[in-house]
Amino acid sequence: MTRVFSGIKPTGHVTLGNYLGAMRHWAEVDQHRADSLFCIVDLHALTVDHDPARVRRLSRQAATLLLATGLDPEVCTVFLQSHVDEHTRLSYLLECVASDGEMRRMIQYKEKSARERERGGSMRLSLLTYPALMAADILAYGTDEVPVGDDQTQHVELTRDLAVRFNQRYGHTFTVPRAARPGVAARVMNLQDPTSKMGKSDDSGPGIVYLLDEPDVVRKKIMRAVTDSGRDVEYDRETSPGVTNLLEILAACTGGDPRALAGAYESYGALKEDTAEAVVEVLGTVQARHRELCADPTQVEGVLRQGAEKARAMARPTVDAAYRAIGLLPPVFDTALNAAGR
Repeated sequence: MTRVFSGIKPTGHVTLGNYLGAMRHWAEVDQHRADSLFCIVDLHALTVDHDPARVRRLSRQAATLLLATGLDPEVCTVFLQSHVDEHTRLSYLLECVASDGEMRRMIQYKEKSARERERGGSMRLSLLTYPALMAADILAYGTDEVPVGDDQTQHVELTRDLAVRFNQRYGHTFTVPRAARPGVAARVMNLQDPTSKMGKSDDSGPGIVYLLDEPDVVRKKIMRAVTDSGRDVEYDRETSPGVTNLLEILAACTGGDPRALAGAYESYGALKEDTAEAVVEVLGTVQARHRELCADPTQVEGVLRQGAEKARAMARPTVDAAYRAIGLLPPVFDTALNAAGR
């Protein structure tokens, strides 16, 4: 059975873009078609300046929302990255295989380090090396597919390179994963800057719809969304990015086709009203389930505990094999391996 690994980083509140672009597909498709693992990659949140209490709060919130969007712990595995030591164990081995040049070529490192330099700040070493940890997240589980957007494809390619290099140098150890781009996933852009993706780490709150926004807040943000200089409702990302973004959001929420929807509207106002109501309806279902889970926090804690136990059992054989392959002695109490001289 195909194995799929996906992760979400707790660096901001989860957005409509996260949901329509990835999380809904995880719940409706991936968890049923494959042996799927969904991980809150909290260690990645430590690569930049952060508030520890906020990371803990957002990690719990992300886990709760994953379940609220429809992930079933009886069908898939939901866990926290920091609860499975195999991630960091394997990360160091991959750092010993990767090159400095490969790390520095990562687009996200270039962008984030440039911003830090502009602010006169210094960069954490983990910001440079975190692609090795990301590769470890994937390779530890013998992952076949990694659902990603365009901004993460480079990391999957690096993961593939590291897996192939390790296998060639030390013997076949890792499955070489492939990037998967879900065709049905929506590409949701910032409502105030429709040329930029709606990201949870952004600061421009008015352009971002969060999964836990109240209905009136959702309506206000969408009604104030940037449209275009013309008057016609056209589906064209180049000439009408604002309107196209609204059409894609409406289509994703209603199951329609954005090009066909464009012909049904004669004004931006009507399009915004219908889009706002469609988003409110979709988020209402998620928010209701989120409230239920928050009322019984032990349920989420139980899911994460069981998920971590399951993930550890899945990852440990591969990571142990990698340790042996690269030349490290097994623990002294592992008599079976010592007796075999491995």
